[in-house]
Amino acid sequence: MKNIQAQESVLELIGNTPLVKLNHITSGMKGNFYAKVEAFNPGHSAKDRIALYIIDQAEKKGILKPGDTIIETTSGNTGFSIAMVSVLKGYKCILAVSSKSSADKIDMLKAMGAEVHVCPAHVAADDPRSYYEVAKRLHTEVEGSIYINQYFNELNIDAHYHSTGPEIWNQTNGQITHLVACSGTGGTISGTARFLKEQNPEIKVLGIDAYGSVIQKYHETRELDKEEIYPYRIEGLGKNLIPTATDFDKIDRFMKVTDEDSAHTAREIAQKEGLFVGYTSGAALQGVKQFSDEGVFDENSVVVVIFPDHGSRYMSKVYNDQWMEQQGFMDEETRLHSKIQYVK
Repeated sequence: MKNIQAQESVLELIGNTPLVKLNHITSGMKGNFYAKVEAFNPGHSAKDRIALYIIDQAEKKGILKPGDTIIETTSGNTGFSIAMVSVLKGYKCILAVSSKSSADKIDMLKAMGAEVHVCPAHVAADDPRSYYEVAKRLHTEVEGSIYINQYFNELNIDAHYHSTGPEIWNQTNGQITHLVACSGTGGTISGTARFLKEQNPEIKVLGIDAYGSVIQKYHETRELDKEEIYPYRIEGLGKNLIPTATDFDKIDRFMKVTDEDSAHTAREIAQKEGLFVGYTSGAALQGVKQFSDEGVFDENSVVVVIFPDHGSRYMSKVYNDQWMEQQGFMDEETRLHSKIQYVK
């Protein structure tokens, strides 16, 4: 057929996500603020980038063969991206998921045909029930399987070095002064930072961490302090271990944000900017607010904040008034159900 303009598959839609100026929620803050909106990937998150890149590399090296099984540890987004790529490339997919993951995410994984093992969230990383250990065990039990292991896979960093970093540099015409990103596995912030700092070492890279995570303390002391660990609600942010996919030398500072502030900021982004983003996006912008309060930015700052995923994955959590009330987070200004009027 001639002159049909179409992509061969959704995989060709991964990357080249838009940079959107934040005009309202940053009002009163010094600087120019832009969001890298990763929900425009076909799997609605930044994790599409690493799923495709790591699987492509495994195929090129002959590690992954037709009919093999891909196993991974995930809070949900990476799993969905791997399941999507697996469907199109003909692989089986088994995912070990944290029980902290929203019901929306788990249902989406099942819809994509993945075999899902839900593991308790609040156990030590080396506990045999943790999603890290369950994935390792499944890898030893399932013949013809590979374990992506995103927390300890250098390719996680490489994926963003070769895509997210160059995109942001080109989209800002090299004018970016600050990068702000959440740190979970650390791949997004590390790979993007590596590329950007190669172009301009003066660019400041600011990481966002959660209360209950060890990442910020490790960055400051290079010590794993288990006293820092306690349960928190944000998915895909922070960790109770130190991922080698985090290049701490490329990150200038970390800022911790609370579950509650991050939830309200996610809602605020939707209501002020029209961007329906996820919990970690709320955390990222909450970090921007806190850095701004400290005077980190000035009028000439060009700040790019990465919004990792889409709000549809948090309908049972951040965008659910009942869940917000159960957490003690409810704020009358952001209550959703009060804006619905039922006509009888």
